[in-house]
Amino acid sequence: MGSVAGQAPIIPLRWRAKLVRMRELIIGGARSGKSRLAEQRACDSGLRVIYIATAQALDGEMARRIADHRARRPATWQVIEEPLELAGVLRRQAADDVCLLVDCLTLWLSNLLFAGDAARQAEADETVDCPRLRSAIRELLDSLPVLPGRQILVSNEVGCGVVPMGAIARCFAEEQGRLNQRLAAVCEQVTLVAAGLPLVLKSPAVPPGESASPGGR
Repeated sequence: MGSVAGQAPIIPLRWRAKLVRMRELIIGGARSGKSRLAEQRACDSGLRVIYIATAQALDGEMARRIADHRARRPATWQVIEEPLELAGVLRRQAADDVCLLVDCLTLWLSNLLFAGDAARQAEADETVDCPRLRSAIRELLDSLPVLPGRQILVSNEVGCGVVPMGAIARCFAEEQGRLNQRLAAVCEQVTLVAAGLPLVLKSPAVPPGESASPGGR
């Protein structure tokens, strides 16, 4: 797409309606700014925002993090807390005029590992084969492509550091990496955030024969 240095690409008006119905995966490390970017994307969408929180306040640190997120969210946003049954919530809440913001898939995955047999199997040095984990991920991946409206998914990029020593931590890192890859395949846009700066890894393709120049409007 054509663009001016330091500015976003110019998108012809006839494409903008198509971009409203879009799935975006935003990934990044801890404190990278990925949640803030996702929240800004939701605000900029012009749609009614439903925030789906997967965190559980199981200790003081997590409770403080949840409170920080609550304090900066617009009061007009609807908030749904769902630590496990994510696909079902997405299907029930998705609509043409709604932007669903899921923050975050990393905590959702962690919740699933311990809700089923995956964490126990990893710790026992068994092959991880958890029906609940497989089913939940499959349901999410099957649901996303058919949802109306816009979806913004936040997830951690955990594969850039050292290999974890603990069996459960290694299992989590591997499952997170696979989940991110599969989500990236079904999302039209994928953005990596580092030091608060977004880097677009994947964006909606320009239709064949079209031009992104101002003259194409």
